[in-house]
Amino acid sequence: MSVYSMTGYASLQSSTAQATNETEPARDTSLRLGVEIRSVNSRFLDLAFRLPDELRQIEPALRELLTGKLKRGKVEVRISLESAAASNLRAPSPATLQRLGSLEDSIKSWLPQAAPLSVADVLRIATNEDKKPHDHSEELLQLARQAVNELMSAREREGARLALMLLDRTAQLRTLAESAVPMVPKLVEQQKNRFLERWKEALTLGSSNVLPEIAQDRALTEATAFAIRIDVAEEITRLASHLDEIDRLLASGGELGKRLDFLIQELHREANTLGSKSASLELTRVSVDMKVLIEQIREQVQNIE
Repeated sequence: MSVYSMTGYASLQSSTAQATNETEPARDTSLRLGVEIRSVNSRFLDLAFRLPDELRQIEPALRELLTGKLKRGKVEVRISLESAAASNLRAPSPATLQRLGSLEDSIKSWLPQAAPLSVADVLRIATNEDKKPHDHSEELLQLARQAVNELMSAREREGARLALMLLDRTAQLRTLAESAVPMVPKLVEQQKNRFLERWKEALTLGSSNVLPEIAQDRALTEATAFAIRIDVAEEITRLASHLDEIDRLLASGGELGKRLDFLIQELHREANTLGSKSASLELTRVSVDMKVLIEQIREQVQNIE
């Protein structure tokens, strides 16, 4: 399966013919249908619809279509239905103007205070008279299905890009973890030598009755305790295990955003522990570099479905 981002965009338009009143002059009465879908990241699936009032009845079908394809994300769907006649207006026929004038005179005889018809009113009424009622739900739903497929393709392409970036970061984290492994034995050896040097100085000053063998045993004991205190083998092992699981999830694809988010928290915990046990500048730098990479992974995982 593919890795899907929650970020995507799709926009489609089409034209459809509209029936007209045969008694009126011929004019362009085609309709432009449009579907636009925007998607960004969200913890859950959050759908919002912007539909003309005459198309509210298709919202349940649109919701069912989207919930069948998407699992997470804040999704906004805009549907437009525009008449091409708006850009190709023709003068109303004399018969229409005569009928509107007669109706206006009749209304004013009963309602003298009624406002007169404006040019915009006349054009709107004449245009509406040309139209015969037609349900465009099926055409729009078909267009919406195509738009959703385009959205899924866009989310898949973005998801593939994110997966490559995450695999690059996990590889860098593995390299950092491997560099930290030989640091601990070196630190232990350095600390043991420091303990021995201190005991030798104390013996040289003659202020101690401690035998050299006892001093060496004490130094080894101190070094052992220090080694236990700074040992990060468990942290490195757990970190490698989490990285393996992240790579496995990215390879399997599907709905994995929440599981990745949990693993990122675990990675951050191990990097923090490694930093708290640090006894050298080099190990501290490794911990800091790890946290930077983990934060980069966290930011991008927020966009994965």
